[in-house]
Amino acid sequence: MASRHLSRSIVLQSLYEWDFSGKKTEALDGIIEKNIEEYGPGLENADFIWNLTKGIMGHISQIDKIIEKAAPEWPIEQITIVDRNVLRIGLYELLFGNKEEVPPKVAINEAIELAKNFGGESSGKFINGVLGTVYKEINQEE
Repeated sequence: MASRHLSRSIVLQSLYEWDFSGKKTEALDGIIEKNIEEYGPGLENADFIWNLTKGIMGHISQIDKIIEKAAPEWPIEQITIVDRNVLRIGLYELLFGNKEEVPPKVAINEAIELAKNFGGESSGKFINGVLGTVYKEINQEE
């Protein structure tokens, strides 16, 4: 598994645990440290995990509003915890991440892969639909 893909998996698992346990922001750092130790022992550099998580948390209310707008028939709290957090990762990378490091289509594909690996039967299609909608909007604005 590529190091960035593993890093995104660790971020997803950490956000899932944080979201499931009541969104106590102060607990997130401990969750991440534990998950890096448990799931990424051979990971050369954890900076990507920390930068991605801090970026998501810095934009989380904005990202959640975008999710609500792009998937109006799915209130944010009704989206499964896995799908909600995959969308947060994908949207952060798509909208706020370094486009030279992670091009938009890579961000979308990585999110779809996370959804297929960790989500339900239709998670990949749902994530693809939401991120595809946002991507089309971005391209129309530019």
